[in-house]
Amino acid sequence: MVLFDTHVHLNADQFAEDLEEVISRAQHEGVSNMVCVGFDRPTIEKAMELAERYDFIYACVGWHPVDAIDMTEEDLIWIEELASHPKVVAIGEMGLDYHWDKSPKEIQKEVFRKQIRLAKKVKLPIVIHNREATADIIEILKEEDAGEVGGIMHCFSGSAEVAKECLKMNFYISLGGPVTFKNAKKPKEVAEAIPIEKLLIETDCPYLSPHPYRGKRNEPGYVKLVAEQIAAIKGLSYEEVATITTQNAKKIFDII
Repeated sequence: MVLFDTHVHLNADQFAEDLEEVISRAQHEGVSNMVCVGFDRPTIEKAMELAERYDFIYACVGWHPVDAIDMTEEDLIWIEELASHPKVVAIGEMGLDYHWDKSPKEIQKEVFRKQIRLAKKVKLPIVIHNREATADIIEILKEEDAGEVGGIMHCFSGSAEVAKECLKMNFYISLGGPVTFKNAKKPKEVAEAIPIEKLLIETDCPYLSPHPYRGKRNEPGYVKLVAEQIAAIKGLSYEEVATITTQNAKKIFDII
C-alpha cells in the first residue's frame, strides 16, 4: 500500500546522523512520496538538495512565521525563483504563530500576506502553519483570496467547524500524530467530520510522533499509524485511507 507523507522535515538536524536509514524505513512501510518543507534559508537549501537527490521527495519552500522578522525582500525573490523548479510543489510553511514572541504579530501578518500573493503569482498551493492564531489566519486567507490557489492546513489542530470553513476556501485538512493521542478530542472529531476526499496525512517529523512513539523522534514511516487511526475513526479500511489520501496529495501538489 502506498502512503504520501505530505509534511516532513528530513532537513532537520535530528536526521543528520541516520537520514538514509530513516528514508529506507519509510519506504519499507510503504511511503512512496514525501514533501520536505523548508522554512528559512538553511532548511530551504537542504529541502531542495533532498528533492534533487531523491525522485520521490518533493520540496515546499517558504518562510516560517516565528522567523518572519528575519525575512528580507531578497529572501522573497529567492523563493519566487525556486518556485519554478520542477520539484517545488508548494509555498510554505507560512502562517501565524502566536505562541512564541520572536516576531511581532504585525510583521508575521505582513510576511504571510506577501507569501500568499507570491503563491498566487507562481500558481502554487500554500501550506499553512497555525498556532493559536486561527481567527487571524482565516481572516487573512479570505482577504487575500487564498482559495484561488488553495492549499493545506498543516497538522490541523482546530475544530471541525473551522475545518469545514477551510474546505470552502479550497483547502485540504492534514492530520498528523495527534490524531492517535488518546486525549486528542479535536483531531478525532475532524477526522470523523471531514470527507476522506479532503483529508491528507503527515508526520511533521521529527516532531509530533504518533502513539506509541509519543515523546520520541518522529519519522516518515510512522505516517502509517496516522492512516490506520483515521481508518478506524471513519470505519474505512487502511487500504482505502492510504489510497485516497495519496490521490488527494497528488492532486493538490499536481504530481502525476
